[in-house]
Amino acid sequence: MPNLEHPAYPAADLLHLESLVPCRESQVSTLLSIFGERQQFSFPSIFIYGHTSSGKTYVMQTLLTTLQLPHVFVNCVEYFTSRLLLEEILSQLQSYSGTEQASPVHCDSLNDFVRLFKQAVASQGLQDQTLYIVLDRAEQLREMEANILPAFLRLQELTDRNVTVVLLSEIVWELFRPNIGCFEPFTMYFPDYSIGHLQKILSQNHPPEYSADFYAAYINILLGVFYMVCRDLKELRHLAALNFAKYCEPVVRGEANERDTRKLWKNIEPHLKKAMQTVYLREISSSQWERLQHDGGEPGQLKGLSAHTHVELPYYSKFLLIAAYLASYNPVRTDKRFFLKHHGKIRKTNFMKKHEKTSNHLLGPKPFPLDRLLAILYSIVDNRVAPTANIFSQITSLVTLQLLAMVGQNDQLDGPRYKCTVSLDFIRAIAR
Repeated sequence: MPNLEHPAYPAADLLHLESLVPCRESQVSTLLSIFGERQQFSFPSIFIYGHTSSGKTYVMQTLLTTLQLPHVFVNCVEYFTSRLLLEEILSQLQSYSGTEQASPVHCDSLNDFVRLFKQAVASQGLQDQTLYIVLDRAEQLREMEANILPAFLRLQELTDRNVTVVLLSEIVWELFRPNIGCFEPFTMYFPDYSIGHLQKILSQNHPPEYSADFYAAYINILLGVFYMVCRDLKELRHLAALNFAKYCEPVVRGEANERDTRKLWKNIEPHLKKAMQTVYLREISSSQWERLQHDGGEPGQLKGLSAHTHVELPYYSKFLLIAAYLASYNPVRTDKRFFLKHHGKIRKTNFMKKHEKTSNHLLGPKPFPLDRLLAILYSIVDNRVAPTANIFSQITSLVTLQLLAMVGQNDQLDGPRYKCTVSLDFIRAIAR
């Protein structure tokens, strides 16, 4: 029995739509209920949010295209200004029927957009059915003029036309809502795909030369390795296509059959571990990755982000780290002896405090003021260093990293009286 049912649309189209959007039947059913019939006025604005790769864009495109509903689809990242966005909507609307556009559309304000929008709807004969304007990556609207978002939310009222604006975003509506108030859209959440959903979706792409059970077992192995670090459906689909040939090697060579899961796992395990190093980075192409697998090489043989084991710090950050380390572990009274060329005569004395008999590295780093850090920096750098914004920004970065490290260790910070300390472990961590 089909999960999608609606009296306004043919059953064959709904059945085809259901096969195209697996594991999103409940969301599609809700959208169909909101849309209603073609000639009915729908909700003025719909806000759909969810994490990346949760099917928002794909479901909306597939739904509108399969049911042949009139729509305009615009990516707000590509059309990043209000003028570009409004002109693109009008341009797509004027060429909706497939006719060539006579001249480019010029739209300088919202008043022009409302006027031209009414004309375009009338010329395309769309008065008797709902027109859907889908704005993908809608969070970019917050960077535009303050009247753009409220206008799209009330576009049905402004134009007096049967139009519904659908906003697709990765952030929640509370981060959108203007301070001056606006029309509240119907909000809808797309949850992340579960591991069962990913298994079902990825298993649909099995090659025809292999059985569905064989490919499903491979997807199960792939998700067992990558699911904890990667939930992105596009990335997982790419990884599945990239490593499947290596999984099939024992079967192709005749060393195992499709049911020898243990042998197939032993063959693919080291290659999946290599693939873990380049998840999301795309630092090597698919052809380079396949060549590496064929030659038995390591990803580190190619230059890429994860292949670099040596990270070069900014020039003055190196000396700042050294100065901070010296200030943390050396007493203040030794600065004159260590960092001045003509420090004069220093009396030798055998007197040592009780706590100074222990190594400073065992006692840990001591706090130091900023003035002392800069004084040591000026003495260990060969050329003269001016106290510019560049120096202070690098100091801020190092202090921020130290604060984050201390927060991660649940250390207590002493508010405004906090003084920075730099330990050897912290320097080693930064150098890595």
